[in-house]
Amino acid sequence: MAVEKAFLQELLDEMATNTGPTLRQLSEQQPVLLVFLRHFGCTFCREALADIAGKREEIEKLGTKIVFVHMTENDIAERYFSRFGLDGAVHISDPACRYYQAFGLVKGNLTQLFGLHTWIRGFSAGVLDGHGIGPQLGDGFQMPGLFVIQDGLIKSSFIHKLASDRPDYLELARCCAIEEEL
Repeated sequence: MAVEKAFLQELLDEMATNTGPTLRQLSEQQPVLLVFLRHFGCTFCREALADIAGKREEIEKLGTKIVFVHMTENDIAERYFSRFGLDGAVHISDPACRYYQAFGLVKGNLTQLFGLHTWIRGFSAGVLDGHGIGPQLGDGFQMPGLFVIQDGLIKSSFIHKLASDRPDYLELARCCAIEEEL
C-alpha cells in the first residue's frame, strides 16, 4: 500500500484512541497491530475478535500493541470487546469510515461479501463455531484490513480480498518482532 509519508503522519496524528494517545504516539513506543473491523454484527468480525482474544497474550508478548478501528460509538464497542474477552482494548471510533478509506480499505462487491466461499465460511464461523450474527452496527459493505505500524510507518499489511478471509494475526505481529531482533 502506497500512502504518502506526510499524509500518513498527519493521519496517525489525527487518529486518537479511546485511551488518549494518538496512533502515531503509540507506534513510536512499540509496534501497533491496527485492526480495522467489519461491523460488530458480522460473523467474521466476531470471529476476528475471538481469534485475536485467543492470541492477545502472544501478540502482546512480542511487544506489539493491538488497536482496533470500528464503526460505532466507543461505549457500544467496549461492550463487544468485553463480550469477547478483550477488556481494556485500545480502539478508535470511525463511524464515517474516513480512516478505512484513508488506509485504502474499500467497500466490498457482491462476490467479496456474498460469494459462495463467503457463504460457506459464514456458515462455518457463524453456525458451527458459534459466532452467530447480530445487528448491523456500521457499514455492512465496508471491508476490513490489518496494518502493522511502527515509528509512524506501515511495516506490513493484510488487505481482505473477501469478507471471509481469516488472517494469521500472530504471524503479522511477528513481522516487526523479527525485524527488532535483526
